[in-house]
Amino acid sequence: MALIDFLVKNLFNQVSVLIGLVTLIGLLLQKKSFQDTISGTIKAMVGILIMLAGTDVFIAGLVSFQTIVSSAFHISAPVAKNTLQNFTNNFGSIAVSIMALGFLIHLIIVKLFNTKFVYLTGHLMWWISLVITASLLEVFPNINQGTLILTGAILIALYWTFQPVYLHKYMRKVTNSDEIGYGHTSSIAAYLAGCFGHLFGRPEESTEKVNIPKKIEFMKDITVGTAFIITIIMLVASFFAEREVVLKQAGDLNFVIWAIIQGFKFAAGITILLYGVRLFLAEIVPAFRGISQKLIPGAKPALDVPVVFPYAPTAVLIGFISSTLVFLLFMIIFGLTGFATIVPSMIMLFFPAAGAAVFGNAVGGWKGAVFGGAINGLFLAFGQALTWPMLSNTAPELAVLADPDWYIIMWLIIGIGKLIKLVF
Repeated sequence: MALIDFLVKNLFNQVSVLIGLVTLIGLLLQKKSFQDTISGTIKAMVGILIMLAGTDVFIAGLVSFQTIVSSAFHISAPVAKNTLQNFTNNFGSIAVSIMALGFLIHLIIVKLFNTKFVYLTGHLMWWISLVITASLLEVFPNINQGTLILTGAILIALYWTFQPVYLHKYMRKVTNSDEIGYGHTSSIAAYLAGCFGHLFGRPEESTEKVNIPKKIEFMKDITVGTAFIITIIMLVASFFAEREVVLKQAGDLNFVIWAIIQGFKFAAGITILLYGVRLFLAEIVPAFRGISQKLIPGAKPALDVPVVFPYAPTAVLIGFISSTLVFLLFMIIFGLTGFATIVPSMIMLFFPAAGAAVFGNAVGGWKGAVFGGAINGLFLAFGQALTWPMLSNTAPELAVLADPDWYIIMWLIIGIGKLIKLVF
């Protein structure tokens, strides 16, 4: 357990270390020169760290945005019987064991059955292990610990193995290559966007090619367009939010200046992130060929959602806006009808929506991008409303922090588990 805990904390949960190690192994297997090996490994790790730095910059803006929007609509999260912190304190070691054993089973399956993709999105490995642990315990609260770990490990290995596979048909349309897979828990939204995006438009109407009036042509630059749109949204939300909430967020700044800075920080974060993605992709893809040639024949890396952002950066912004608007619409409807109280989780409204929008854009242009974002907003709204009570005895916050695939996994495990209990 000490070794597993060490590996999880220092390898799987440190994405830069995981990617750096994979790059190093790949380059060594290809017998690259010392200078190429060192250079490639460092660039891959630095690229990841730049990407994460960019992510941190605009996540801070997203959190502020979430606070302001929640205040503007006068909503707060429902009270839970249990908390995620309590759950991780009690069952964190089990989730860690599921994660470690699951990754080993995943590698064995990939090698034996040539399923091609090795899942390398480290932080999501941890979250999905928690999701599976909580779901199993909701249905089988008295399950034997060994059975829980083995069952969870098999389930998580199957997900990591087949998630990039079923989506790869559309991943090829996005990247125009076969070099990388999509390893992210927004895959169901991305798949639906890829499946049905063509019903709304044509790929020739790409977000990156669409003609717009000259007066707003500056919006075609992703940095400028993002800064402009997010600033407007922040300003409007600030006017409707509770004054004390806005003042607390703004601190010593005038709230208008604060809102402008938040919008510009968001744009800066996107720009930094895109640069980091390009840097590490340039190293990980050729390095991984060593692993595919020597250790796991034909294997390719399945990587985090930002790897698709550079292929349609404007779609990223469109997906976020579309996702947020759809979620807010259902938040109002659910509140007025008394169906549920849901809270906008801006991080989940951004990343999965951005990925789905890129897939929608690849088959349906800008209208497909709007559709992709809307699918994510729909998933998060109904997913949060339906899943919160399902996890009331374990970690209901997982319903708020969830990407679309989390809901599918939880619904399947809890649904099938209850059916098994009913039959036996």
